[in-house]
Amino acid sequence: MILEVKNIKKSFGEAEILHNISFTVQSGRAFGLLGRNGAGKTTTIRILMGVFNANEGDILLDGIPFDQTKYKIGYLPEERGLYPKKPVIEQLVYLGQLRGLKKAEALKNSIYWLERLGVIEYKKRKLETLSKGNQQKIQLASTLVSNPDLIILDEPFSGLDPVNSQLLKDVVQELIDINKLVIFSSHQMSYVEEFCDDILIMNQGEVAILGSLNQIKKDFGHNRLFVSSTNYTHQNLKEFMQSNFSENVKVEAILKKGIIIELLNNTSKKELLNLLLKTDIDIDTFQMYEPSLNDIFVDKAGDK
Repeated sequence: MILEVKNIKKSFGEAEILHNISFTVQSGRAFGLLGRNGAGKTTTIRILMGVFNANEGDILLDGIPFDQTKYKIGYLPEERGLYPKKPVIEQLVYLGQLRGLKKAEALKNSIYWLERLGVIEYKKRKLETLSKGNQQKIQLASTLVSNPDLIILDEPFSGLDPVNSQLLKDVVQELIDINKLVIFSSHQMSYVEEFCDDILIMNQGEVAILGSLNQIKKDFGHNRLFVSSTNYTHQNLKEFMQSNFSENVKVEAILKKGIIIELLNNTSKKELLNLLLKTDIDIDTFQMYEPSLNDIFVDKAGDK
């Protein structure tokens, strides 16, 4: 399946919150919907779910207007929304029935996900008696109980220890592998990098950057190098570069293990390396810079 969001605009009163948002989600390729708090992610998600309509724009599924009533949508919100004083199994079955399942199927699916997530022993316990991590796993079970076509996961790893995080990683990867439409929203960039093939970074209701994560990384790292030295501190190396090679490079950042530089005026990597070899700098690292998603996020969504 291919979900297309085309030129979505949304206003509340006179304030326009979303400005021509467009992106495409393909089944089997997890999509990362990213942005700072207030960037418009939640508004976009609510439009996808049919909570409210966009003022302008279209949402298509395989080229046809997306009718949310004809498809099952599994949504894991950042804030927990289950009933704390109700037994786990009762509310999972109830939610499955709300989403169109018959009671027997809802029970079968609930048992499957409780077993898959390692919390079957809590099926008759009240939710409030469980740990934060186990509550998060119950929340995920409620998201998946109806076997949804579109799965939206907002901060799914919240409250999970490393062991349970790995369990959730396995489940998310299984969903991707069976060609579900998966939209993943998180501020934990390492998880996004691990799962998402494509990303959208929103900033103040606009598209800051969109596309294949691998290609974005490649483009962002273009003409940039990571350099370190054994006999110069990072600060001294920066100052040396700026004093002696200002026409060739621009020092962009000092990191924990070295500096990032941008090549200027068509200077090649080989030319710069030859220049450095003529100095007293003992080069430890000289390689193409591959940015992390965190670096890209800060650049595209951070304050300028």
